[in-house]
Amino acid sequence: MDAYLLDWLNLLLRWAHVIVAIAWIGSSFYFVFLDNSLTPPTDPELKAKGVDGELWAVHGGGFYNPQKYFVAPKRIPEHLHWFYWESYSTWLTGFALFTVMYLWQAGSFLIDKSVHAWSPAAAIAAALGFLVAFWLVYDVICRVFGQRPNGERIVGIAVALFVVLAAWLACQLFAGRAAFLLVGAMLATAMSANVAHWIIPGQRKVIAQMKAGEPVDPLHGQRAKQRSVHNTYFTLPVLVAMLSNHYGFLYGGRHNWLVLVLLMAAGALIRHSFVARHKALVLGRRVPWEFAVAGCVALIGVVIGLAPASQPQAAAAPPATFARVREVVTQRCVLCHSEQVVNKNVQLHTPALIEKQAQAIYQQVVVQKTMPLNNATQMTDAERALVGQWFLGGAKTP
Repeated sequence: MDAYLLDWLNLLLRWAHVIVAIAWIGSSFYFVFLDNSLTPPTDPELKAKGVDGELWAVHGGGFYNPQKYFVAPKRIPEHLHWFYWESYSTWLTGFALFTVMYLWQAGSFLIDKSVHAWSPAAAIAAALGFLVAFWLVYDVICRVFGQRPNGERIVGIAVALFVVLAAWLACQLFAGRAAFLLVGAMLATAMSANVAHWIIPGQRKVIAQMKAGEPVDPLHGQRAKQRSVHNTYFTLPVLVAMLSNHYGFLYGGRHNWLVLVLLMAAGALIRHSFVARHKALVLGRRVPWEFAVAGCVALIGVVIGLAPASQPQAAAAPPATFARVREVVTQRCVLCHSEQVVNKNVQLHTPALIEKQAQAIYQQVVVQKTMPLNNATQMTDAERALVGQWFLGGAKTP
């Protein structure tokens, strides 16, 4: 019953996390598009009001005319909407899901003893340390270099190098599945911290200055814009890291850290192409699709690099009899899927149960290579190939 309730908690937290993440990412993408699509107003009244840019759009049967004030309007509107709960809710539900899946079950999900053998307590402390350490280093990089000439270029290079280092280190310490997710959570934590420590506080300071009748310092808006732009570049790398834990062929290889880096780099390049596209269309310039092309080339490189090696001819291998397959399942799988231990409501201790779960066994063991979890029972590639041969041959049992 405990495992059943844990599965429900996992499902509900994951559902909530996806819902609020859609809201946050959607609003982030929209406002980045808006900022890069605004044109200077031609109406003298708008100029007199302090409008710096506007956009006309049509959606849902109506026309919209969003306007941006820089640095701020002359008076505070009575109804002012704040965008922050989307971010906070995404981080809170994500951290809760990370706790239920990985921290609560650290011995199974965080630790792969063939990668690094350490205690669950140490692994948990290190995982939490990754979240905190990345934010602190990233924030220092932005503070030190962000306002310098060519500062954004320096910040981008420094942060990218630090992400590469973090990806490599995570894959040396944690199970591959956990390492990929942890790097994504690390970036997501920085995104939410940007909102909590820079974007919203900067906006509050602007409002406080307006209420006090003081001149509004544009630095607050500039810093908020900087972190908001960083967030939009983090988005696609975070998403691919979060999705990767469903695909064992990504994180199960020897150079898994490089796979993660290339996937995240591809996402950032593709996102940059779309960000630049919005601005290019307004300015009448060429759309820089070469960044998206470079991202796609990186993805194709990963696809080719991870392609399985050609298998020897079936005639050269012993036949995949059910007796041999059952021996593999008994040795590698029944430990967690037996009459006494029923993980994921799956049992594999009898021929009938193996036949019933044949499709799932093939998908999890051969195609996705997500089972055994973290390959705790050391299933070999030859054993996976045997299971695949048996299934494709009709999954016959006595």
